[in-house]
Amino acid sequence: MVLESSSFPFTTIIASDASIKNNVATLISHTHVHNRPIIKMIHHVVHITSTETELFAIRCGINQVLNFNNMSKIIVVTDSIHAARKIFKLSVHLYQIQSAAILSNLCSFFKHHENNSIEFWECPSCLKWHLHNEVNKETKTFNPTPLYPCKTS
Repeated sequence: MVLESSSFPFTTIIASDASIKNNVATLISHTHVHNRPIIKMIHHVVHITSTETELFAIRCGINQVLNFNNMSKIIVVTDSIHAARKIFKLSVHLYQIQSAAILSNLCSFFKHHENNSIEFWECPSCLKWHLHNEVNKETKTFNPTPLYPCKTS
């Protein structure tokens, strides 16, 4: 099913994951078109919750897709589907800044063409599915080095 979905010419798969070590979050997002990685993004953020980190990884991936022409379908693969659900939660919650930014990007995507769509797929890390496993390994193996070691407690 994944290979079929990703082989459509206007489909983009975003595999995202995040990990927090020593108060430094590493979030990685790989964007695939035609079963090939097109963009690999790595961001580091300090003092952020894991849910916020996952949402930021999704946001970064969606931002990259908006730069491509003629993409009509986005598939977001994440091991934190609970974080992705926060995007569409209308009540007041701690992650509204990230949610609002993602929704703003999605509004632009949907306005571009009425048939555009997005899907969120949950892929727990224990499944070791190759596209998600790659980002999962990268987030877990990265050892952040503090910019100011004297200020780290």
